[in-house]
Amino acid sequence: MNATMDLPKVNDSINFSLSAEHKEIQQLARDFARNEIAPVAEHYDKTHEYPWPIIRKAQEMGLTTMNTPERYGGLGLSMFEECLVSEELAWGCSGISTAIGVNSLGMLPILIAGSEKQKMTYGNRMANGDLCAYCVTEPEAGSDVSGIATTAVKQGDYYLLKGGKTFITGATNANFYTVLAYTSPELRGTRDRYKGMSFFVVERDWEGVSVGKPFEKMGQHASDTAEVLFDDVKVPATHLLGQEGMGFLYAMKVFDHSRPSVAAGAVGVAQRALDEAIKYAKQRYSMGQPIWQHQAIGHMIADMAMQVEAARLLVWKAAWSVDSGTRNTTAAAFAKAYAADMAMKVTTDAVQVFGGYGYMSEYPVEKLMRDIKIYQIYEGTSQIQRNIIMRELFRN
Repeated sequence: MNATMDLPKVNDSINFSLSAEHKEIQQLARDFARNEIAPVAEHYDKTHEYPWPIIRKAQEMGLTTMNTPERYGGLGLSMFEECLVSEELAWGCSGISTAIGVNSLGMLPILIAGSEKQKMTYGNRMANGDLCAYCVTEPEAGSDVSGIATTAVKQGDYYLLKGGKTFITGATNANFYTVLAYTSPELRGTRDRYKGMSFFVVERDWEGVSVGKPFEKMGQHASDTAEVLFDDVKVPATHLLGQEGMGFLYAMKVFDHSRPSVAAGAVGVAQRALDEAIKYAKQRYSMGQPIWQHQAIGHMIADMAMQVEAARLLVWKAAWSVDSGTRNTTAAAFAKAYAADMAMKVTTDAVQVFGGYGYMSEYPVEKLMRDIKIYQIYEGTSQIQRNIIMRELFRN
């Protein structure tokens, strides 16, 4: 029997190594997370203050405009590069990284549907220190985007915007908002409801715009979340993004672009939990040996490492799909659902590795477990991601 065999040719288009440029971007974000974010994470978690000093440093580095092309004043990072950065920042503190990254989310409707003038105007405002927030979720419309009740009725050369948004990340500090509203409210609740929504840019200081107090949350205390109310706000027609009636489609495109980055943040939190568990398991002795040598603990940590790596690869695939122009709806749902659920389990297991100390707030894993829960909820719950996957699997 011939001991040799014909091996398949290597596909040069598949490469699991980072380029020199990727490594440089990753290292810059890693240094920022470890030197600027991690040392103050506990302070902002306990005080619930908005981390202005960190935000200003992030703005100087362009981290609040990662996805905005350079010609509009941003860094112009690819989706893959943005995910590398997001993972590192979340390693330091997912609350602070969310406060930074939500600005890229808020800009997405403008980048997807805005005119050249709108992109230039708001891109440069962001580069010069403004912040923005994404306003879609409402008290009765979370996972069901078409269930929103906010309306924007055309009256001459402006729209009259009325309604309210809730759970809006970055709301209290944003200078402007990208807002989804029904411009054809008569379609709400009908089969054609998806055709009746539109996106607008709304300025914080316009008459009729008000923002509530930040909500008290389980985790991510450094990231503000609040209600934004619109009481007959006159929105100039020039602030409509793209075409009227296309808002739902734009919102779905936003999710395809935002979910890989959010999933990368979940990976960053899980990696931090894994790192802390390994460090502790080396130092903590039980029955005369470090606890990692007890198979119950060692295998738990091995499983954590496998799960983190699997999630990271799903994130990379979803990001690559965006950058290559491939439809990434399924890949983004895979990454978002798996990374969020994985990170919840990994942080819970990290607390278990620490035992009683893991339950104490003086140890970092307690915060990681609180912070990660929101990843299973925002940007589409884990259950909604499964609905998307199911729909895509049975589309044909």
